Amino acid sequence: MRVGFVGLGIMGNPMCKHILKAGFELSVNALDEKVVQEFVALGANCGSYADLGKECDVVMVMVPTGAISKEVMFGENGVASTAKPGTVLVDLSSVTPIESQECYKLAKEKGLMFLDAPVSGGEPKAVDGTLATMVGGDQEAFDIAKSVLDAFSSSVLLVGDSGAGSTAKLVNQIIVNNNIAIVGEAFTFAAKTGVDPVKVYEAIRGGLAGSCVLDAKLPMMVARNFVPGGTVKVNHKDITNVLKTAHQIECPVPYTAQLFEILQTLKVHGHFMDDQSSYVTYFESLADVEVKSK
Repeated sequence: MRVGFVGLGIMGNPMCKHILKAGFELSVNALDEKVVQEFVALGANCGSYADLGKECDVVMVMVPTGAISKEVMFGENGVASTAKPGTVLVDLSSVTPIESQECYKLAKEKGLMFLDAPVSGGEPKAVDGTLATMVGGDQEAFDIAKSVLDAFSSSVLLVGDSGAGSTAKLVNQIIVNNNIAIVGEAFTFAAKTGVDPVKVYEAIRGGLAGSCVLDAKLPMMVARNFVPGGTVKVNHKDITNVLKTAHQIECPVPYTAQLFEILQTLKVHGHFMDDQSSYVTYFESLADVEVKSK
């Protein structure tokens, strides 16, 4: 099976390395020609969107927005312009369910198959090949693409029809991002009382307050390590998609609406390209304290 992959950024780069390691033939496309040539040196081919459509059985897209995904796949000289009937297009990007459903319909009209298959786990899980991949679409397309998705995932689940994968990702983002924010608020509170945040963390992490988010982000907050695994910018986009979708389906999301304003503040204060662990700086600025170990 030949796999095409568009987007070799912080997530796509390690995902493609796992695809190669799994033994698939791979053709890549990205804006950074230097990165493309690095993959050519590893044994991949490169080509235009149309080249990938013509040559590949499965074409995966990992780009920043739904608009870019749609253009890559269905724009003039896009992947779909040359893809043979039965080709599976897989959007790994975080987009809205409505955008995924639009792409599904466009693919159907051209005799192609489409899956929305966003991932969770950030750069560390992409590097480890242990991402959680949530998929929306038809069983036939899922069966074809699953072995490729397995190459970089520890969990691959068909959630439901088209758009279901994107819905699952937005649910994930509501939980994860609010969790990171509340960890920042809670440990700002601890620091303001004068108690060592690291000791508090050690005391509570084995109880009900313990979580993957707590273990991943509190040490970064304390170390003042805001080098991004997942940027505030990316999560700002995802939370925007949550609010857009929530408004369309008339589902109030008050906590997440407040979180959006926190992300807006971080953007204004220069943290847009920092890791999500920098959420703590919002609460620190309110309390005039810094979360750090004694």
